[in-house]
Amino acid sequence: MSLISIFFVSLGVGLSGALMPGPLLTVTINESYRKGFIAAPLLVAGHAVLEGALIILLVLGLDQVLGNDIFFGVVGIAGGAFLFWMGLGMALDVRDRKLHLDLQEHSGRRIGPFVAGVSTSISNPYWFLWWATFGLSWLLISMESGVAGVLSFYTGHVMADLLWYFLVAFLVVTGKRFLSDRVYNYLILACGTFLVVLGGRFVGAGLASLM
Repeated sequence: MSLISIFFVSLGVGLSGALMPGPLLTVTINESYRKGFIAAPLLVAGHAVLEGALIILLVLGLDQVLGNDIFFGVVGIAGGAFLFWMGLGMALDVRDRKLHLDLQEHSGRRIGPFVAGVSTSISNPYWFLWWATFGLSWLLISMESGVAGVLSFYTGHVMADLLWYFLVAFLVVTGKRFLSDRVYNYLILACGTFLVVLGGRFVGAGLASLM
């Protein structure tokens, strides 16, 4: 797979995850109210440092199993199933009108944006689940392109966080509402559809590895 493909798939999946309401979004809104736009890059930096360290650890441990078709197949199926489940859930949430982009200040611990970016991520069970399933399976594919593939994977993933959380911080700081709930739900629906298709392809590739 080309480095460009790895980058854009990582960007698309990362953006799908970032768009969903969660603890990091809440902290971003809160810190942006308190510290201004600078909070967004600091939060994303903390999140990115944690994920960079995790990727290094995974790469060092995965070298020994990279050529194992059974391991690749099982991880691929798990990752694809998780993506499919996540995408379907996003589409159903849009249908049931459960998703709203609340750009109001939230209360919470005040520990600084960088530390909050690390602590919020590592305390989120969803973060571990993502990396244990799809994150691991996509990293395996990226490693087939060597160091450049891993860097492309990481860059695309981090870029997704940058794009979304920078936009959220901008909306909070300027006090404008360019992003309505309707537009937000359309974005979620598009991302959910993307994840369902991608998840199906990963499950298919995982099954093919086991045959």
